[in-house]
Amino acid sequence: MRYVKWIFVVLLISSLTSFVSKDKPTGGLSVGDIAPDFSIQSMSDGQQTDRLSALKGKYVLLSFWASYDAPSRMQNASLSNALRESCLDNVELVSVSFDNYRSVFEETVRKDQIVTAACFVETAGEDSDLYKRYRLSRGFTNYLLDDNGVIIAKNISATELSAYLD
Repeated sequence: MRYVKWIFVVLLISSLTSFVSKDKPTGGLSVGDIAPDFSIQSMSDGQQTDRLSALKGKYVLLSFWASYDAPSRMQNASLSNALRESCLDNVELVSVSFDNYRSVFEETVRKDQIVTAACFVETAGEDSDLYKRYRLSRGFTNYLLDDNGVIIAKNISATELSAYLD
């Protein structure tokens, strides 16, 4: 009878753990990863295409956001202001919005007073290759890249940014 109880306990535990997902959500790229290169059209000149790899040799703050996602939008605006106030020459902001409509994106950039030379829009939104390449399925994020394109920080605030760059 004692063994029968243990058999039921083992069966119960194994049946409960079989429903637990074994695939961990990626949540985007990790610190230490090399940021995938991409090309995107500039907001200031719709004909010009910029590449992330063109910024090699500089630190890059890569911010992914959308106007419909309030936390990512606020984070993007605060990081943009922090960089503008710091006057650091070796750090470039690359702000990528996943808004489906360019007009919404342009109005948001105007209201948030973000430097337009650093702003890009991916109108394919969450269906874009860029969104998938950076595995943003769990939400928007930002990355600080070193001069070789390696991610040295993720989801940093404006105050943390100044600590990293000092």
